[in-house]
Amino acid sequence: MREVPFRRISLAPYEQVLGEDRIARLRAGIGRTGRLLGERTVWNVNSTAAGGGVAELLHTLGPLARAAGLNVRWLVVDGDPEYYAIAKRLVSRLYGIPGDGGPLGPEELRHYRRAIDANAARLTAHVRPGDVVIVHDAQPAGLIEAARDLGASVVWRCHIGSDTPNPHTEDGGAFVGPFVAHADATVFSTPAHVPGWAPRPRIIAPSIDPCGPKNMALTGEQVLAVLGATGIIDGGRRPPVTVPVPIGPDVQVRRPALVLRDGPPPPAGTPMVVQVSRWDRLKDMGGVMRAFVASGVDGHLTLAGADVGGVADDPEAAELYEQCRRAWQDLPPEHRRRCQLVCLPMDDLRENAVVVNALQRHAAVVVQKSLAEGFGLTATEAMWKSRPLLAAAVGGLRDQVQDGRTGLLLTDSADLDGAAEGIRRLSTDEALAGRLGAAAREWVHERYLPDRQLLDWAELIQSVAAVRAA
Repeated sequence: MREVPFRRISLAPYEQVLGEDRIARLRAGIGRTGRLLGERTVWNVNSTAAGGGVAELLHTLGPLARAAGLNVRWLVVDGDPEYYAIAKRLVSRLYGIPGDGGPLGPEELRHYRRAIDANAARLTAHVRPGDVVIVHDAQPAGLIEAARDLGASVVWRCHIGSDTPNPHTEDGGAFVGPFVAHADATVFSTPAHVPGWAPRPRIIAPSIDPCGPKNMALTGEQVLAVLGATGIIDGGRRPPVTVPVPIGPDVQVRRPALVLRDGPPPPAGTPMVVQVSRWDRLKDMGGVMRAFVASGVDGHLTLAGADVGGVADDPEAAELYEQCRRAWQDLPPEHRRRCQLVCLPMDDLRENAVVVNALQRHAAVVVQKSLAEGFGLTATEAMWKSRPLLAAAVGGLRDQVQDGRTGLLLTDSADLDGAAEGIRRLSTDEALAGRLGAAAREWVHERYLPDRQLLDWAELIQSVAAVRAA
């Protein structure tokens, strides 16, 4: 187990985006929580510091909460490859799919407990009576009881789930439910994902960081320079490309992306359909490729994910990338030349974020054709950038996207013909694309920026801490 330090930030850039009134409400809400906790700490515990939505949220919310006056810290658990394989299998089951198909039986439970016990021994060096511990997702859920035994109030934050319970979700729930039963409260992104075994559930939707490298404003020139420097499009300046950021030092984009394609990079003026996701079976990157080909639209497809060696808690990433590579290889040459697979370096997370930002802003259409989803951060990021979005109507995406107003929803995420038609509509109807993109940005500004999420958390922390103190 190790602590991930939070950077120091100012609230001033957020005030420019959110306005004085919203920042004043944030300070007041965080201030009440801070006064209640006194010298106590709010700890976050998860399975990785890089890659995936949970780590991204913590890198945003932690510094912002600290700037507003709350003592927030972050711990990441350790484990061996077998622990991560079991944890990935458990996550897949909670999503309602078999994952790698392996068991979650007594032997796996014993191995999971051994890894948890080793981390629990290290937890004692950090957590004190009266602290609040937020345990994120299934990987470290076994630590809930240990944190309670140390005198902390504990919240289990589940970022995943399935819209429809099935034997896989029952299997995952049977494994993790007994650990979660010790929590003072549980939090989910959408009501559809609350299982019957979750104690005292609450709904808190995630948010994006409008001032960070991934969502800050970029000029058209900066977008082309960044994508050219990484080799995703043709042209642009040679690396490094320096990009100013509202929070923290300038970012230098200096690492080329690992790009699989047949032929030269697409010209800057070529319309691009983009999906940015983990290399994960639930993101259905191969399905996006098939839908793009079936759509018949002009332009280029970019499927972008993290470098498969850069995400510690995802042992299946390399396998899923290889599946996409084989599917790309099987395309006819005329389609293979219009599709590229991009692995983005993870050595510098701020550099990675700027590249994702540029790629989303360059996109003519953004797709999020997930088979299951807790909350689609990449979808909300695209909406903030006024991009026309096609998303599957699963999980939190159904709450994030208003069909026909802030994006298009694909009723059946496995419907390739429907996905192809959605890509075609957004690519050819400029008026529709512009209207959806403008409404999407306003929707995100209203509902999915971090002050709203932090105030929701402040209220919950106050309630669980008060109950434990009593």
